[in-house]
Amino acid sequence: MTPVDAYGEPGTPDRRSPGRYLWWLLARQPGRAAAGAVLGTVWMVLLALSPYVLARAIDDGLVPADTTALIGWVAVLLAVGTLTAWVSTMRHRTMTRLRMDANLRTVKVVVDQTTRLGAALSRQTATGEVATIGISDVQQISQSLTVVGPGVGAAVGFGVVAVLLLAVSPLLSLVVLLGVPLLAVVVGPLLGRLQGAEGAYREQQGELTARIADLAGGLRVLGGLGGKELFADAFRLRSRELRDRGYRVGAVTSWLQALGVGGPSLFLAVVTWLAARMAAQGELTVGELVSVYGYVAMLILPVSFLLECGYQISRGLVAARRVVDFVSLEPDATGAGTVDAPAEPSILRDPASGVEVRPGALTALVSARPAESAAVLDRLGGFTASEATWGAVRLDEVAVDQVRARILLADHEADLFAGPLREVVGGREDRGEAEIRRALHTAVAQDVADALPDGLDSLLEAQGRNLSGGQRQRVRLVRALLADPEVLLLAEPTSALDAHTEAAVAERLRAARSGRTTVVTSTSPLLLARADTVYYLVDGKVAAVGTGHQALLADEPGYHRLVSRGGEEDSVDTPREEDVR
Repeated sequence: MTPVDAYGEPGTPDRRSPGRYLWWLLARQPGRAAAGAVLGTVWMVLLALSPYVLARAIDDGLVPADTTALIGWVAVLLAVGTLTAWVSTMRHRTMTRLRMDANLRTVKVVVDQTTRLGAALSRQTATGEVATIGISDVQQISQSLTVVGPGVGAAVGFGVVAVLLLAVSPLLSLVVLLGVPLLAVVVGPLLGRLQGAEGAYREQQGELTARIADLAGGLRVLGGLGGKELFADAFRLRSRELRDRGYRVGAVTSWLQALGVGGPSLFLAVVTWLAARMAAQGELTVGELVSVYGYVAMLILPVSFLLECGYQISRGLVAARRVVDFVSLEPDATGAGTVDAPAEPSILRDPASGVEVRPGALTALVSARPAESAAVLDRLGGFTASEATWGAVRLDEVAVDQVRARILLADHEADLFAGPLREVVGGREDRGEAEIRRALHTAVAQDVADALPDGLDSLLEAQGRNLSGGQRQRVRLVRALLADPEVLLLAEPTSALDAHTEAAVAERLRAARSGRTTVVTSTSPLLLARADTVYYLVDGKVAAVGTGHQALLADEPGYHRLVSRGGEEDSVDTPREEDVR
């Protein structure tokens, strides 16, 4: 059997429906699916044959005291049992590989889609949604494929038992054949309820997971604002709601599982009672009575499997729907063109706001709503569909690889990956010591490296959790400076810094980026004073433009009120308790 390939291409998933997605997972491994069905069928048939062989041993060997026949049938029974054990092992091994392939394939599909969406991921779905898919949905999808082995085998095994019982008594066979449809009538509505309840539970679980991530990321800020209790109360309320919804799912699940055991047991009781009466009346031999009991006792297994498969498929469809919805998301329609970027540094224009960025200049965008100035950067960086132009061409007509190679948007909350500080700030390039030190100096981040136990070789935790807010912001700035793009778009690069550090960053940033195009969004007068051109935005559009900070201070009252208030705000780059200790 070919081992599961954890590194190969997953293929193109069928996104038309949850059921088609599950079928696609099976179609990607037809050999395992066929082997699982065959082995599951053989296993069930062998289980059904065991009572027949036992009955022959009793009627042909034990009752007439025929030792030769008894030994022969016992040998057959031993062979059937041995073969059953081997087939069971192979069936379980095959189904495990089938489930693991489906699990890993779904994980790779989700990871590929996450990479494909790129910057559009956070705008189209919540972090908790992706986490829930990766944690629970992939497991449920793979588990639902159990229908291939035990499910197919259970259906065949049920038919075999019905035929064997028909040879013994048509009445007993009729009871069995009518019993399973009756169970389906009872279980069907419960499976429908389970899908609805499970779907709502999964959706709410994803929302709550996203809230956990948001709380963890902003815990220090919440503590500083005194909002921890408020958010904790809201989280407790949503947790209780999720728990109550989980109880409703559990109630339906418990009924399904109870029927899975109780239904076949009821068969066993009814058919055994009928067979005992028939044996007492001389209509069945002792061996036939034993075989009927064995058939019906064995029947518990396939009927339970059939009910379990219905339950697992129902849950698998809920999980597959979430995966299908996720992989159906499309990235922003930006940078899909094939036009070459301007050969020389050129003007970036954003018609939606009226902002024009001259090559080689330091341009600042000021807005009372940071989201509005950030939206301008998204358009200038090619992350949002717009009519922005780069020189004489539309930005969305330029090949995306050329845009990303020359225009860098550095968000002040961009992800920081775990690893040595040297690699975190260096990115994909192997940066020299002197180059890194220059970037650290420009971002006033030399103290960050010096404070870590191993300097540049010190390990940073994911998202820089072992750094303060201001230290993380400066590390992000170092990473952006080392990338040294032709156009650098900085969103609030100094918002978490104290005034002294901010002034030093502003002065050094201008010197380091001299002759290179740089755009910053900020309301800090320390940073704005270094800008060549300042745009004041109101409702996302240019309300005033000045060749410098002082000109706008004198001519624009709204700008004056905004940046003056911003200059008086307290810094949030305070030392942590760990630093003080």
